[in-house]
Amino acid sequence: MPPHGAPALKPLLLADEELDEERARAARMPRIPLNPREFGDLMMLGIGGFTPLRGFMTHADWEGVCRSYCLSDGLFWPIPITLSADEATAGGIRPGGEAALVEPASGEVLATIKVAEKYRIDKEVECRAVFGTADPRHPGVVMVMGQGAVNLAGAVKVLSRGDFSRRYAQIYLPPAQTRALFEARGWSKVAAFQTRNPMHRSHEYLVKIAAEVCDGVLVHSPLGKLKPGDVPAEVSVRAIAVLLERYFPNGTVLQAGYPLAMRYAGPREALLHALFRQNYGCSHIVIGRDHAGVGDFYEPYAAQRIFDEIPPGTLKIQAMKVDQTFWCYRCVGMASARTCPHDPSDRLLLSGTRLRQALSEGAEVPAEFSRPEVLQVLREYYGSVQGTVKTASQAPGPRLTKKR
Repeated sequence: MPPHGAPALKPLLLADEELDEERARAARMPRIPLNPREFGDLMMLGIGGFTPLRGFMTHADWEGVCRSYCLSDGLFWPIPITLSADEATAGGIRPGGEAALVEPASGEVLATIKVAEKYRIDKEVECRAVFGTADPRHPGVVMVMGQGAVNLAGAVKVLSRGDFSRRYAQIYLPPAQTRALFEARGWSKVAAFQTRNPMHRSHEYLVKIAAEVCDGVLVHSPLGKLKPGDVPAEVSVRAIAVLLERYFPNGTVLQAGYPLAMRYAGPREALLHALFRQNYGCSHIVIGRDHAGVGDFYEPYAAQRIFDEIPPGTLKIQAMKVDQTFWCYRCVGMASARTCPHDPSDRLLLSGTRLRQALSEGAEVPAEFSRPEVLQVLREYYGSVQGTVKTASQAPGPRLTKKR
C-alpha cells in the first residue's frame, strides 16, 4: 500500500547532527506554544503519519480543504492541519522568519517552523465545514473557537517525539515501523481498527470479522487529548492489551497507538483516519456505526456514506463497512442486523458510552457486554477515581440490561 500522495513516507523528524544543530538554533527563536490538537498534528508530521505534508497549511490550503477536500495543489485532504498563535505572539513573527514550537507545560522545544504566511480565518466557516455545526456543545467546535486569532503556515523541522515514546514505548509505532512489522509477518491485506475506547464485545466482534478476511488487524488507538468523560488513553491501552492477549490468536492482531487528539468530526475524521492508516501501511479500515462521532451530531452511518461520495481512487485504502452489532440472547452470541432475524427486544446494544456510564455509577455489567479481564482494568480505574476499587462481584447498582 503506497503512502498517500507520495512514493515514500515523508517523516519530518530530524536526527543526529542535524537535530543537534537545529536545537541550538531553536534556542534563539521566538516561541509559539501549541495547543493539544496542534501538538498531536506536529507529532504526526514528525513520524510521517501525515505524508506528504511538509508543515502547517497555508490559507489557500485551508480554504481548499474546507470547501472541496483538497489542498491548493489538488491533493485530497479532508481536515485542515493548521497552526495558530495569539495576536501578541504572531505580531513578533514576520513571513520568512522562524519560530520554535513548544509544549506549554514542559517548555520542551518540539520543532521549528519557517513561516511562509500569516493569515486569519473565519472559525465558524471551518467549524461548519469540518464538523457540520458551529454548536458550542461540540468538543471540536470548542477546540477551533478557542485557538489563536492568527494562523501561521510553513514547513517544519521536528525535534522531538514528545512524551509518547516514553509513556507508550511498546505501542507508539511510527508508520515506517508498522510497515516493517506487516512485512515481517507476511501481512499484505491489513485492516485498521480505530478505537478511542476500551474494547467491549462489539469491538472484539468487529476485529474478528476483519481478521477473518485479512492477513492481520492493526488495533490503533489515539494517545492524544480526549474529551471529558472518555477513559484515559493509558487505561484503554491496558484494557485493550489484556483483551488481545486473552481472546485473539498470536499473529493476528497488532496493538499500536498514534499521537493525535480526537476532533470528533464524524465523516470528515473517518476520511482522515483512513488517509493516515494508508500511510501506516493498511489496505482497509473498519468503519462502523457513528465512526469518530459525538453525541447526536451525525447520522449513524454518515461516516460510511462519505466514502461513496469522494471520487473513486481518491484513497487507495478501502473502507470495510460493518452494520451495528449487538449481543442476541436468542442467537446466544454476537450478531448484526444482517445476520440476526430476531426482535430488538432480544438484543443487548453495546456502546462505549453505556459501558462508561455503568462503570462510573458502579452498576453491574453483564458478561455479554464486556470480557471480565477488561472490566477488571476499568473497575480499578473507576474505583481509583471514586476513591475505592470494586470488583465485578462487588459492584452495586442497577444491572445494565438488554434493550426492550
